[in-house]
Amino acid sequence: MNKQQAWYKQFWPWFLIILPLCAVVASINLLYLAIDNKDSLVSEDYYKDGKRINMDLKKIKYAKQLGLQFEMLVDHNTLTISQHGGEPYLAALNVEFFHPTIKARDFTQVVTADGNQVYRIALDGPITGSWEVRLDGYDRKWRIQKRLEITDDGQYWLN
Repeated sequence: MNKQQAWYKQFWPWFLIILPLCAVVASINLLYLAIDNKDSLVSEDYYKDGKRINMDLKKIKYAKQLGLQFEMLVDHNTLTISQHGGEPYLAALNVEFFHPTIKARDFTQVVTADGNQVYRIALDGPITGSWEVRLDGYDRKWRIQKRLEITDDGQYWLN
């Protein structure tokens, strides 16, 4: 008489159980990753964002009406901004740098001019690469923004 082994002692039932079990474990892992790593670029309220964009466009048009133009010099870990067009602006500037892909690299700083009407920012490290640069008046009535490809040493015009 030929006695068969119990099912749990055979290879094929375990093989057939392991395949779907691996798929379930992989799905749970992917679900955890999707929930844990939310995309920071997705907006929750597009209508409010649209209204904000229209306000920004008014600020940009106002800066063009005033004829404001700034020169930005990058020298290793120092950033200097000086005005070259429009009525002299004597108040502080809100300077914002936005990296297109890495939100952790973004920074904002309020700077005041020295006696020569030059705004200086000491940087923690070099800021090479692609950046969205925004200059706002301290009262936030005007804005200049431009996308720049920044090198270690360079001169850039913001108008």
